[in-house]
Amino acid sequence: QVQLVESGGGLVQAGGSLRLSCAASGRTFSSYTMAWFRQAPGKEREFVAAITRSGDNTYYTDSVKGRFTISRDNAKNTAYLPMNSLKPEDTAVYYCAAGRQMPLTIMTTPRNYDYWGQGTQVTVSS
Repeated sequence: QVQLVESGGGLVQAGGSLRLSCAASGRTFSSYTMAWFRQAPGKEREFVAAITRSGDNTYYTDSVKGRFTISRDNAKNTAYLPMNSLKPEDTAVYYCAAGRQMPLTIMTTPRNYDYWGQGTQVTVSS
């Protein structure tokens, strides 16, 4: 079992920055692929970014490339998502997720993740 707790969300003006954190319980954090998803009101949950177990490989949805950077610290059981140049369309509830090792081709699919956090709200004003 893994429990995930997100933090770092908030209200920011367009062009601003936030840094999301995802703290995981348990001693097996390093065995999980970690990802961030987001969900805006009335929309489906959307993949944002993922990072492999070792942190050597990362994957992003096109709309956040160059602005968001996923990382992890396995010694601290924590994943991060610094977000720069935020836009109003980035407004959503952001969730972190943990899943078993999986190929990059399926990292974007929510059902492939076993554990989810409760979410943290990110609101970007124009």
